[in-house]
Amino acid sequence: MDVAARSLAFVVGAALALAVLGSALRTVVVPRAEASILSRVVFGGVRRLFDLRVRRTSSWEDADRIMARYAPVALIVLPAVWIGTMILAFTPMFWALGSTFPREAFTRSGSSLLTLGFAFARDLPGTVLSFVAATIGLGLVALLISFLPAIYSQFSRREILVGQLDTRAGTPPDAGELLLRAHRIGWLDQLEELWMDWERWFVEVEESHTSNAALAFFRSQHPERSWITAAGCILDTAALRASILDLPRDFRAELCLRSGYLTLRRLAHLYEIPYDPDPRPGDPISITREEFDARCDQLATAGLPVRADRDAAWSAFAGWRVNYDQVLLMLCALIVPPVAAWSSDRGMARYRPPMRTRRG
Repeated sequence: MDVAARSLAFVVGAALALAVLGSALRTVVVPRAEASILSRVVFGGVRRLFDLRVRRTSSWEDADRIMARYAPVALIVLPAVWIGTMILAFTPMFWALGSTFPREAFTRSGSSLLTLGFAFARDLPGTVLSFVAATIGLGLVALLISFLPAIYSQFSRREILVGQLDTRAGTPPDAGELLLRAHRIGWLDQLEELWMDWERWFVEVEESHTSNAALAFFRSQHPERSWITAAGCILDTAALRASILDLPRDFRAELCLRSGYLTLRRLAHLYEIPYDPDPRPGDPISITREEFDARCDQLATAGLPVRADRDAAWSAFAGWRVNYDQVLLMLCALIVPPVAAWSSDRGMARYRPPMRTRRG
């Protein structure tokens, strides 16, 4: 009976250790989005604590300051959970090899995994298990050391174009403002470089954010910037360019649109956000016809070549917007960005407290 119990304890401990290793590999090493229950539990648990704190704030500045710490705290908690769970996993394994439970088995587990070396086994099986634990402990530390620099490198690359929108589209960014400023400086018919830059940006964001799910929650240095509202601004600008401006068709704008909404959909899939993968052009969107007409009037008054057929323009715009409307709003609700036109101002940001915002 004792042999059977010890054998079962060893198997259970080994299975738990393998599960932790699998979580670490899927989170850090595997270059694609793969589900990790342990990572999801850690990030979800930390998020709930931050949500409780955010709901008690009275201003956007306080909420943003709190949420700016969410991803870094979760990333520090995650390896601590890996190590702690691994120590618990090796404890029954050392007991199965003859250590007294729980104190001696726990002490040998922690000493071996953390490579402290103050408790060691004198028999060969216990020594081998100590070596295995020490190797895993060093490996987890090495993964963390390599993981954090990669996260911040990807974050820095993401923020370059996001920061450029301050001068091109205002703060927070606005699609109408981007077109107005482009018109004022005579740049309206030379937006090809903008579309190409942002098409590459969307591809890079998809690759980096699906590989490192925590990256989406790292907030910009400026409290009124956000990568998700920047993405919404560019998508709306391209949709307006393709639908309401009486200019020759620009295939680069449409390629940027497709790259953008595919990226947002894949991120929504990563975070298990439901969406319609094949929406119909006539499906409802969060932008009203009145808002659209007001935007058309604003652009026409400023001298932009707006199409005379508003019904056709609205149909074309809604046909583009329906591809990303739902996922954009749900990602905004998840990330809690600053208020920006036609994205995070739509009322789906359920975590947002009452806010005071500054328009730049």
